[in-house]
Amino acid sequence: MKKIILCAICAICGFTTANAQKFGHVNAQEVIQAMPEFTKARTDIETLTKQYEADLKSMQEELQKKSEAYEKEQATLPANIKQRRETELQEMYQKIQQSYQDNQQALAKEQNEKMQAITTKVIDAIKAVGQAGGYVYIMDIAGGVPYISTTLSTDVTAEVKAKLGLK
Repeated sequence: MKKIILCAICAICGFTTANAQKFGHVNAQEVIQAMPEFTKARTDIETLTKQYEADLKSMQEELQKKSEAYEKEQATLPANIKQRRETELQEMYQKIQQSYQDNQQALAKEQNEKMQAITTKVIDAIKAVGQAGGYVYIMDIAGGVPYISTTLSTDVTAEVKAKLGLK
């Protein structure tokens, strides 16, 4: 009889231990924004954006000057020169449109590449904290999770920041 009671107690203890799983949550956006890599990436993207904007502005100014010059002398130009200038203005306009599209694609690509490296670093830190702390699951609350119980889940944001050497 003692063996049966002892087995029952062991089974109950084993069952509660198996159910005592650790869950955590992290604010990955907070971690990312604290990273110097994020600040540098944002600065790099802003610099690149300003450069592209300046290039487009100079192209638009050149188009404006040529367009105004054409309008002033349009009445006195022969038909073949008039046609050539109109074609030139149209090509300049199309070049500006194409440059704008190319710049937008280049910015998006650059931003994706920089953020991918940062995100990978954060995910690796979250995994390391999860493994070291014995967590079953760590959920990112920055992703718009409707509810996380702070009594049943541990906030590991500080641990992830520490793992990345952040304050």
